[in-house]
Amino acid sequence: MNRSHKRVSVIIPALNEQDSIGLVISDIPKDLVEEIIVVDNGSTDKTAEVAQNAGAKVVREEQRGYGAACLKGITSANNPDIVVFLDGDYSDYPDELGKIISPILKGETDLVIGSRVAGSRDKKVLPPHAYWGNRLTTWLIRIIYRQRFTDLGPFRAIRFNALQKLGMRDKNYGWTVEMQIKAVTHELRIREVPVSYRKRIGKSKVTGTLMGSTKAGVKILLTVFALKQKSFQSHHPW
Repeated sequence: MNRSHKRVSVIIPALNEQDSIGLVISDIPKDLVEEIIVVDNGSTDKTAEVAQNAGAKVVREEQRGYGAACLKGITSANNPDIVVFLDGDYSDYPDELGKIISPILKGETDLVIGSRVAGSRDKKVLPPHAYWGNRLTTWLIRIIYRQRFTDLGPFRAIRFNALQKLGMRDKNYGWTVEMQIKAVTHELRIREVPVSYRKRIGKSKVTGTLMGSTKAGVKILLTVFALKQKSFQSHHPW
């Protein structure tokens, strides 16, 4: 039973994560969550089978993209109060889910971002291009939107009602930054909490290749500026 008395749905986008997905699911504190949804984003290995055997609800999203998988997970959730997003590569520590949802359960905030920068002892777990890209993006958000973040970490929790207000659209690399910027422009209460981080199991589909990293970096930066433009137009519709 969920001791928090809030329905917590965990959404895990996954693509060819058969070696890690079982570990992720097993480490999630089952007494804190109502359901675990693994969104199989077109895997060609046994990701879906391993996840289902580990007790997760498995849904499939054929359109490739992190954001597309997250959106599928949201529509598949069973009337949650809180939604937690967690990667399937075992780079995050799922057993820290309690510290992610705690500020929301206490009514103190609407969105919690797990900061790897603030929490990880090993600063080399992120590839250099990912680390510096993360720093550049958070700096731009601070300059443009007047909101300080230290990370765009994927391990995060948000009140479902607040998530619905954001109208999330991005279907690939811009998902995390879109959520954080829209949370600012919608004046949500936001908090970062330090989380642990380790090198992922397997090869990253994004930061593991130069092409993937470049595409992700460009998309994230474009999202930062595009959302600012939309915000300006909504306030000055002439």
